[in-house]
Amino acid sequence: MKEIAPAELAESLTQSVAPTLLDVRLADDHEAAHLPGAISNAVFEVAFHERLAESLTDKDQAIVIYGANGESQEAAMAFEKLERAGYSDLLVLEGGIEAWKDAGHPLERGTPLPEEAPSPDGSHELDLDECRLEWLGRNLLNKHHGTIEITSGHLDFDQGQLDGGEIIFDLNSLKCADLDGSPGHDILIKHLMDHDFLDVSEHPECKLTIQSAESLPVATPGSPNLRIRADLTLRGVTEMIEITAATGITPKGKAAAQASFSIDRTRWGIIYGSSRYFHRLAGHLVNDLIEFQARIVTR
Repeated sequence: MKEIAPAELAESLTQSVAPTLLDVRLADDHEAAHLPGAISNAVFEVAFHERLAESLTDKDQAIVIYGANGESQEAAMAFEKLERAGYSDLLVLEGGIEAWKDAGHPLERGTPLPEEAPSPDGSHELDLDECRLEWLGRNLLNKHHGTIEITSGHLDFDQGQLDGGEIIFDLNSLKCADLDGSPGHDILIKHLMDHDFLDVSEHPECKLTIQSAESLPVATPGSPNLRIRADLTLRGVTEMIEITAATGITPKGKAAAQASFSIDRTRWGIIYGSSRYFHRLAGHLVNDLIEFQARIVTR
């Protein structure tokens, strides 16, 4: 990948045949500030290649690609995509728009970026339409997966830091997605709801109570950044679990978290088909671990 320094680019833009500037950051970032005359085409968009063919029809023209700075990789990604698409005269602006700005070169400015949403504080009820819990269970040869509805809950924050909360799950809402519409669906759900597993007639709800949360060091946006310790009450038994979650604030200012975690069902007295408690299970063996994927969003 070839680069061009800001000063060299500024000089080339004064020539009679100047290179085309391609801004591959998000459209909102381009609208807020961009190099004069730059074309906007965010490399993260699915329509990137389609827009490329519309805006840059000459594959032999000189093109200078730029992103946010020297650390962010969007310009390098775009360079590779353009090269694969057959564009032959490509350069990347060294240090991106930040280096251009720091060198004192001009920018065209439009609508400023909106201010970041404030960090949550206090107790926030869950947005149940946005929340989701998926489960996955396995036996020796097969697996089943489905959903459980979240019926209520709240998350508690202290100056942006999660420090408590409670989430209630309706076990009567248990569904198996891979058997949906088949006779086997109701048979499996009935078995999962009876005393062998969830004992829903006696314990129709499952409760997660957050006891503490601590930030993980050197976490980047989109990766797990919070370690949560919580009490999980299931079948009348309460056990501590640990969940690692990716958390953040949505563009609408809602607190959100996504997490994948597993529990050992035998800790809650669900021993049906467990090789720890039964010998010679053959095809009746059921894995002890149940996997979950959770999405939690506040109002």
